[in-house]
Amino acid sequence: MPFENALFQLAQTFLWPVTVLVFAVFAYAVMSLGAFGVEWMRRRKQPGSVLVLTGANARSPEVLELAVLKELEGLRLCSRVAPMLGLVATMIPMGPALVAVASGQSHGVAESLAPAFAAVIVALVAASITFVVYSVRRRWLLAEMLVVLERLETLEGDAV
Repeated sequence: MPFENALFQLAQTFLWPVTVLVFAVFAYAVMSLGAFGVEWMRRRKQPGSVLVLTGANARSPEVLELAVLKELEGLRLCSRVAPMLGLVATMIPMGPALVAVASGQSHGVAESLAPAFAAVIVALVAASITFVVYSVRRRWLLAEMLVVLERLETLEGDAV
């Protein structure tokens, strides 16, 4: 029994850090959505131009690809980690909720599970936002990469 109690206590210590991370992921998703809106407006005003990869040192396709991956890394991580954080934030309170069910305290069940389900909803919304932003920005950046590569080929062709 001491092993199970230690494991239970260890799991409980993760509740607040995971909840804070869920809030952080949601804040990141909202900021990313705002930046996405600004970038979308800029792209509407300047179609076909290179807006993000202008600072990338375009020596090779590999360097450009690395710049694209670096640009999208936060969105990709957030869209994949947020659901896991939501699941953890839901599962941790399940232990006390099950104890409350076993002892017949229905108020304790509701008290334990309401914040848990709220956390998973917030995490899933954050993951959804970042996945959509990631998908569209990936397409935009790959199109920019093609433009930069075409310009690079043109410059190399002129140099020869």
